Parts: sequence; C-alpha cells; structure tokens
Amino acid sequence: MATSALYQSIELLSQEKGIDPGIVVGAVEEAIALATRKYYKTQENMRGELNRETGEITAYVYKTVVADEDQIEDPLNQITLAEAQELAPGAEVGSEIRLYRDTSPLGRIAAQLAKQVIFQKVREAERDTVFNEYAHREKEVLTATVKRVEGQDIIFDLGKAEARCPRREQSRLEQFSVGERVRVVLLKVDRAAKGPQVVVSRAAPELVQNLFQSEVPEIYDNTVVIKAIAREAGERTKIAVQSRDKDVDPVGACVGMKGMRVQSIIRELRGEKIDIIEYSDEITTFAEKALQPAKVSRVSISDLGEKQLEVIVDDTQLSLAIGKKGQNVRLAAKLLGWKIDIKSEEEKRQEVEQQMQALSGGPTTPIEQVTELGDGIIQKLIAAGVTTVEGLADMTPEQLEEIPGIGEKTLEKISVAVRHYFGHFVEGEEGQAPLAGAEGSEAQTAQLAAGENEAAVADAGAEGAAQPEAAATPADEAEAANAFGDTEPEGAQASENDQAGREGGA
Repeated sequence: MATSALYQSIELLSQEKGIDPGIVVGAVEEAIALATRKYYKTQENMRGELNRETGEITAYVYKTVVADEDQIEDPLNQITLAEAQELAPGAEVGSEIRLYRDTSPLGRIAAQLAKQVIFQKVREAERDTVFNEYAHREKEVLTATVKRVEGQDIIFDLGKAEARCPRREQSRLEQFSVGERVRVVLLKVDRAAKGPQVVVSRAAPELVQNLFQSEVPEIYDNTVVIKAIAREAGERTKIAVQSRDKDVDPVGACVGMKGMRVQSIIRELRGEKIDIIEYSDEITTFAEKALQPAKVSRVSISDLGEKQLEVIVDDTQLSLAIGKKGQNVRLAAKLLGWKIDIKSEEEKRQEVEQQMQALSGGPTTPIEQVTELGDGIIQKLIAAGVTTVEGLADMTPEQLEEIPGIGEKTLEKISVAVRHYFGHFVEGEEGQAPLAGAEGSEAQTAQLAAGENEAAVADAGAEGAAQPEAAATPADEAEAANAFGDTEPEGAQASENDQAGREGGA
C-alpha cells in the first residue's frame, strides 16, 4: 500500500526522534481538530483524521445517538434517533453520527496552532521514550560524548538522548573538550527537568568500581570482590577489597605489576589519589587499615549500638590520621559505616586522668579556706573561675597573671599562701606517718602542691587539722615554689610516668 508524502515524513520524524509513528499521527489529528474547533468557534466534540494513502486531513463533529429528546443531556454532542436517521438511515441508539467540517478555509493562524500542538506532543512523546529507556538503568556506567557546555553543566550525548552533568557531580580535576568520549554513571531520570532529563555523574563511586572491573581481571571474574568504596571526587578514593582465593592477594591484584593497573585508573580519573585496602570482617582491624597511611596505636568500640569507634594514635600521627580538612578520617568513616573518634595519646591520657579524678571524688577544697590570701584576692580568683585550692595549685604563673588584678606582688603572695597551706597539711601528716628523710618530704610536698594526689591531701587535711601550724622548711618552700615555676617537680614527673604506665597496661 502506497503511503503519502506526508505520512512518509511522519515516519522519518518518528525514526529520528525514536518514537512510535502512531504518536505523531495522533498529534497531527488532534492538532487539526483543535484548529477546526477554534475556527468554527464551537465547543462540539471534534476529531481529526489523516488518510495514510492520500495524505488528506479531515475534521468532523461526532454526536451520540439517543432515543428521544427527553434523554438529551448535552444538545451540542447528542442527537435524537429520528434526526440521526434522516442523516444516516441505518443509525441506532448509542452509535455516533459524523458531521464533517470543511478545513480548507482554516488559514495560516490555524496552521500555526496545529504546528505548536504537534511539536508539544512530539516533545512529550520523546520524554516518555527517554524515561522508559533509562529509568531502570540507574547506577549503570554508560559511554557518552561531550556535546556542549551550558554554564557550569556539561551536556553529554548518550546516543538516544542528551544527559546533563551538574557541577556537583563533576571532578575538580577534569576538563573536557567537545567530542571527547568518557564514561559516566547514570544517576537518575528527572521527568520534571526543562532541559535534558537524564542526570549523569563523574563523581559517583560506581565509576571507580567500573574502572577496576575493566582493569582488574580478578575483579571481573569475582576472584576479588569490592566490599566498599568511599570517594571524594577529585581528591581521594578509598576502596576495600577481599579475595575469595587464599592464593590471590587482593591489594596486589588491584595495584598490578609495578602499579600499572591502578595507574591506568588514576589516569582516567585525572590524577585522583586511590587507597586500596584489604577488607576485614573484624571492624577494629578494618579501621586500622582504613586510616592508612597513618599508623594507629589501638582501636576500641566505644558504642556498638551507635556504631562508634575510638581510635588512639601517637601524637605525631594525629594530623596524618585526620588528613587534610578531615578528609582521611571522613573517608574512613564512610568506608566502614561507623563513626570514628580520633584521639592522640596525650588527649587520651588527660581524659583518663580526669575520669580517675572524678571517680576519686575530685578536688573539692574551697579556696576560701586559704585565709592567708585575703578576701580581695579570693574574690578576684573566684570571678576568674578558680574556686578550689587544688585548681589554684595547678595553675602556672602565666595563667595567674592573665587574671585581672593579679600582678607580680599578688602572685608572690598567692605562691606563699598556697605553700603555707600545703605545708600545714604536710606537717599534720608527719604526725601520722614519718617520711623517709628530707627527700621524701620534698617529693610529697611537691606532689601535694601539684594537686597530683587529691586523696592524700584530703586525708592529710583531716588528720593534720589538730596539729599546730609549723613553719615551712626551706626545702619545702623551694619545692612548693616549683609548682608555680617553669620547671616541673620530680615528684610530679614520676606521678605522670606512673599514669602513662597504667594506661599502657590497660
């Protein structure tokens, strides 16, 4: 059956746009019906009809046949059986009567209206076709050609449709030229978008996974399995791999001979850094490896329900473990699926000390008990947040000088008052248990002055309250003065070393 030139044009358009010719024919028929109804200024039901052989387009009003006038509800679109049989002798109730309208006088305006309707219908059909083609292919890696750049977005040609790659889905290391072929990850199909409705990404972790599958045969044949990927596009990617064959090294397989395999992937990603980590079912071991290149001292689970880990690193490794702008620990946490709290050895030591201090009751001696200070100085110290004798003893001269109203003379007065206060308790303690020589007395005085042994202070205070106040010895004064000087008393150092030893044992 020969087809008209118009219908052949419709078929060509349908092939080009990838849509069904019937959709375009339907759009043409709807457009001519709309234009005819507008020309004749009627609200009657109207249809268009395209003849495939001749290419002729006709328009007609159709009315439904009812038994009599009593059943007519819509005079415009219904006709009685008697009237219908006058027009068409074989008409029956429920059938339709066609009344053709002349389309020759429609003119240019009607043709323009029909053109707009056809274009709109074709666009809608195109979008439906694209949606049906790509909606079920999310996270799939496709090969695309760079078509053009619109502002910060890159428009890719997928073959059957255009795709948009927004700025947030691009790598900062990458610059593309028109016509370049690249691999992209299909993120989603957005039906509401005005422009290209397919959204693709160069920043998704699936791109790295696809590149490893292409470059590493062991991953392609499932000998090595990718367990997790964490990526910050243009910066760094961490990938955890596990081998199903004990004779195959998963990390070595991914790196390749002289790093050839991973270098090929890095070139594709324009120099993005890649950390390949061996996966472990033991979360603490996995965390140690995930924080590479930093060396981890120990890992412990702080909250199993909330999936939270505590990681202790050496003081020199802290910045490396955290990474630039927190990137290393952020990627490690994403890779593990756990929250990570990183602390240095020093921070952990201080935390343990505070916990032990809290368990032992903590320093609770009010500063008002040092009557030698005077009400004025006591008020200044309390205003600065220093409310306990032990807290005052722990402060350095520099810290005290920062308090408003504390000068050199006041500083000396505070030093003497605290020295006398602790000397008073040491004298009281001597009545209970003799110390081993003068050196022992000096060490204990220093420990008390540094606030290292609060329990001893409390005991000594209780026992020594009944003893008469004795003048502090020169040795006592020298050691107590060290609590406010730059040098740390030997007794305090020994106490800290003991504390570090307890942490290491724990």
